[in-house]
Amino acid sequence: MIRACSKVSFKLCENLNPKISKLQISTMSNPLVAVCQMTSTSDKEKNFEAVSNLVAEAKRRNACIAFLPEACDYLADNKADSVSMAESLDGSIVQRYKELALKEDMWLSLGGVHEAVCFKPKLPEKGKTQNAHIIINNKGELVSIYRKIHLFDMENKETGVRLMESDYVLKGSKIVPPVASPAGKIGLSICYDMRFPELSLCLRNMGAQILTFPSAFTYQTGAAHWEVLLRARAIETQCYVIAAAQVGTHNKKRVSWGHAMIVDPWGTVVAQCMEKQGVAVAEIDLDIVNKVRRNMPNEQHRRTDLYPAMLSLDG
Repeated sequence: MIRACSKVSFKLCENLNPKISKLQISTMSNPLVAVCQMTSTSDKEKNFEAVSNLVAEAKRRNACIAFLPEACDYLADNKADSVSMAESLDGSIVQRYKELALKEDMWLSLGGVHEAVCFKPKLPEKGKTQNAHIIINNKGELVSIYRKIHLFDMENKETGVRLMESDYVLKGSKIVPPVASPAGKIGLSICYDMRFPELSLCLRNMGAQILTFPSAFTYQTGAAHWEVLLRARAIETQCYVIAAAQVGTHNKKRVSWGHAMIVDPWGTVVAQCMEKQGVAVAEIDLDIVNKVRRNMPNEQHRRTDLYPAMLSLDG
């Protein structure tokens, strides 16, 4: 089941009291974006076919950008394969993504491809990957690269669950400036990054109007935290939030939550995929971004003079 916006969109009135606000209906005059949901496996060719079909569907529905999830290139069965299957960003898989963007005349957000990192050139399997979120424009050009800065490391001795992304992924070292796109300025993150509001606020202060969190959320954490985290990031930054997602069973060890969604700056989920592969489309109305920020001027009240002391070890 896929829930998507209708042929009309809704703008907030000046009065932001939810008990007395009214909705104003506007015609579809703003850009459309598509959030995609898929089930990656270790089969690169089938994954690329799925990406191609999703992008074609996004194009058919008149979206100008398609947002694909983390691990859209592949989701390997083990850590060794995750590393050995990785390619450089000059490799064949990214080249095929570029050709796809050019063919469909669409921008692509490919969130979390495995980028090969080789510490020992003759022994790539001993190296690590980086988790790279890339943006390709409709001319087939790679216009931005963000490498995931927060790695998901968890070892729960009570449950026996151990998930250590740092075992095979090298963390990124910088926040990338938002990318100007046909839908607005997009701030890049990946999955676990959404648990750190500092990154989202930095991107908003760098000019982001849209935040995107391509993800492969586990089923258990997704059921508990996925929607509430995404809505919180939208509300506190007053940005649109677009979160493509992996869904379903990838292998014997891994199941993803899904529920790819688009959230507006007021925290309302305006489009969502449910439990299957598919596409959901929504309008991006930057007037809503400006209106929410004007009527709820959070940034004017932020106590940046005090936060350094709050974050220091000395208290």
